[in-house]
Parts: sequence; structure tokens; C-alpha cells
Amino acid sequence: MIPTGGRILIADDDPVQRRLLEAAVTRFGYKARCVENGAEAVAVLTGPEGAGIDLLILDLVMPELDGMGVITRLREQRISLPIIVQTAHAGIDTAVNAIRAGAQDFVVKPLSPERLEVAIRTFLRMSALEGEITRIHKQTSGTFTFSDIITRSEAMDRVIRVGTRAASSQIPVLIEGESGVGKELIARAIQGTSERKARPFVTVNCGAIPENLVESILFGHEKGAFTGANEKHIGKFQEAHGGTLFLDEVGELPPEIQVKLLRALQEGEIDPIGARRPVKVDFRLISATNRRLIDLVKDGLFREDLYYRLNVFPLWLPPLRDRREDVPDLVRHFLARFAAEEGRQHITSVAPDAIAMLQAYDWPGNIRQLENAVFRAVVLCEGNHLTREDFPQVLAAASQPRTTQPGGAPSVPREDVRDAPRDDVGLHEAGVHEADGLIGNAIPGERDDASSLFGFVRSLDEEGHIRPLADVEADMIRAAIDHYGGRMTEVARRLSIGRSTLYRKLKDYGLEATGEAEAAE
Repeated sequence: MIPTGGRILIADDDPVQRRLLEAAVTRFGYKARCVENGAEAVAVLTGPEGAGIDLLILDLVMPELDGMGVITRLREQRISLPIIVQTAHAGIDTAVNAIRAGAQDFVVKPLSPERLEVAIRTFLRMSALEGEITRIHKQTSGTFTFSDIITRSEAMDRVIRVGTRAASSQIPVLIEGESGVGKELIARAIQGTSERKARPFVTVNCGAIPENLVESILFGHEKGAFTGANEKHIGKFQEAHGGTLFLDEVGELPPEIQVKLLRALQEGEIDPIGARRPVKVDFRLISATNRRLIDLVKDGLFREDLYYRLNVFPLWLPPLRDRREDVPDLVRHFLARFAAEEGRQHITSVAPDAIAMLQAYDWPGNIRQLENAVFRAVVLCEGNHLTREDFPQVLAAASQPRTTQPGGAPSVPREDVRDAPRDDVGLHEAGVHEADGLIGNAIPGERDDASSLFGFVRSLDEEGHIRPLADVEADMIRAAIDHYGGRMTEVARRLSIGRSTLYRKLKDYGLEATGEAEAAE
């Protein structure tokens, strides 16, 4: 089965052999790039095109620069990619020398197409898995950089260029973008590219902290500072001393904490609860939000002076629907990772029509949603490759004809919604069915049927009038609590509100969280 994309460089001085290899590689589902000699191969791999090459098929005997010379040059340049060496002259010494030099495989001409396909598929899968292991290690060690980000998008290239410049200074950075676009990854890349690399990188999700614990968690407290403070607690600011503090969902901070954050930025010191004197802290601040902070300022929910302190160097990440060219590489990346984690290494490829479907989808949950979709597909897959049917939510969304309601909102016919798959594991970030994701108009007299539809919230009451907004919101919160099993942190994240805001709404609407799941959190 055809794998997920991949670009292969073919270096061979024999034009007939080049054409045969190019045809075979293309038939396997990869993109081929051909060069006539070793010098051209090195030029491609060390130039702008090099980052897009995933594997090299290399002839050993070529003019100007032979295959062994190419391998040596690549090692000198610290360029690492799978290399399949080919030659018409078989010899054990030649094969051993090529493998020792850094090649992954050695084949004799004429090549068997089946043998070549297996080799390409195997080494690309190994390369992707090794890359994932390397990225995870770099993230945990604080050495993750912009070069480790998987992208071919011009929009992301601009982000990387600007982010690299920000990393060279101590300027506060505000990363804006929709949920799931990879804001924390960019923050880690800034840290790993800066002078503070390998120093502490402390992440705080401001929207997931109960309001009464925010101050203690961020700034710390002394022993006996309040009831239950049985020992001294070092806050996140002190944990990040010398390194980087990443405040995610910074717009969820309560007003009184915003004041203390402003002081920390201005004075470089904090006041732990119960402390007799301020504590000096040295940290680089990177904050992120999926909401427009300027709108929160206008609504009086966020301090204007703090906004200008945070928004010194804004960085906006484009959603995945604006960089669809990244989808194939991301799919391959996630496939290698989850196939290894789930013990399903036999799943090595994705059908081309499945890739086309994934690229055409809008991904409202962005990269996080794509990651979950691939995870689910790996678990569902019954063969050696992923097909369209392994992505049921995306397939349902792609197959639903959309119409337009009077207000201009897209709508899915009711019968299509009823027939959509009811197996809703791994839904998008809004927590609604990917085939509709809409608030529908229930027809009076059909309330029971409409309310049974997943993701369906009634907008009309039994008399045909618009329901109060508070009632609709209460229904949505109730549905989210039920769908996510009472895991309030997940409920708040999926509803794009802070956890403290969620609890306040629960109290206002007289709702209760699921006790068992809440206790587990």
C-alpha cells in the first residue's frame, strides 16, 4: 500500500537506471527527485531542498564524486537521513564499507521492485520513529529548537523566522492562536534556541488552576501562611528561576493575580504568601492565549497595563487549515509514534485517498485533533495501512452535504445527522460531532428525538420560541460533563473557558460535577 508522501532523492549516473528508479518510487506513492552524480546530490541535500528529502538512493560508482564520497560529505555536514546504496558490482567488502560509512542498506543491480519498496518503507518508518524519540528527548532536556518542528508551510516558516529572532533576546513573547496549534511547542523552541536552553522550562495552564489556589501555585507560600499550609511551597516563578516560565491561557488569570504578575515583570521580584520580604526571580516569560486579549481588556476582564507588558512581541500561529501541506508529514510522524506505542508496527502506511481526505478537512481542533484522529485510526486499523474508513469522524464530515440556514450558518440535514456514526471517540476540540458540530433547531413535538442526537442542543422551546441563552449554555455544559465523564479540567479546556469560570457557571446553573471523576482529578 502507498505510504504517506515522503520525498526520495535518486543519485545515479545511468539515465536508464534513473528513469526505472523514478518510475518505481512514484508507483510506490513517493515523490522522486533525480540527480546525475554525487556532487549534485550533496548540493541538493545541503541546500534549501535538503530539509524536504526523506531518503537517498545512492549509486556507488559515479563520476566527480562517488557514493562513498557522498556519504562522507553528509557525515561531515551532520546530515542524517536513510541511505540505500546500490551497485552493479557485488562484494562483501564493499557492502561492509558502505554500511560502516553510514548507509542503512546495500542492494545489487538490477533491483527487485518488491525488495526496494520494503526497504524504503522500513527505513522511512524507522527514521520517523527515531525523529520522534529525538524530539521527545529534546523537549524533556530543554534543547528542542525550531529545526525540530515538523512543517513545510510558508506561514510556519515566517513564524520560525520571527521566533528565532525573539529567542536571541529576553523580550516577553505572547503566542496567540487557536487551541491545538502547538503554542507550547513554539515556546519550547524559543527556550531551546535561547541562552536559557537546558535551563528550567516551567509550564502553567492558568485556566486549569482553581481560583483559590492560583496565588499559592504561582508565587508560593511560607509554612503556616494559611490554614493547611503545613510546609513551605516554592511557586512556579521560583521553579523557573534562571529559565523560562510559560503561562498558557494567561487570559484566565484573576484580576488580583494579574497585579502580582505585573509587579513580577516590572520589578523582577515576587511576594510569596506569608513571606516577610520579596524574593528576586530571574525568568524569561512566554505567555499564550487562544482568546483575543485586547477584547478581554475592552471588557474589563484583563488589565490594560499588563496586556502591554505581555504583548511586547506578539507571535500568531496559523491554524492547520491554513497550512494543509503539513498534514502528510504530521500524519506520518504520528503514525510512526502510535504504531510503536501500541505495538502495531505492521501499520506502516496510509492510503493516498485517506491523505487527500485529511488534507481537505478543516481540523477545527488543529494539530491536537489530527494527533487524536491518527491515534484512533491506528487502534481501529485491521490491516497494514490506514484507510479512509479508519477515520470515521472525518469521513462522516467529508460525506455530509451542507446547506445554509437563513442566518447564513451551515447546516446538515436532520436525517444525515441521525445516520452519522455514534462512535464518537476522539472528537474535535469543541466536543461536538464532526459530521455536524451545530446547534440545531428542534421541531416542537420532536424534543425527545432531537435531544438524543449527539452534539444537538435545542435552540427553540416547546412553543417554538428561542430559548434563553443561559439555558442553552447550561445544556452545553451538562453535555460536556457527561461526554468527558466529569473530568472538569478536560471539560473546561474543551469549552475554552477557565476551570474557575466553569465552577462558577456550575454554581450559577445549579449543576453538579460527577463526584467520582472529580475526585480522581
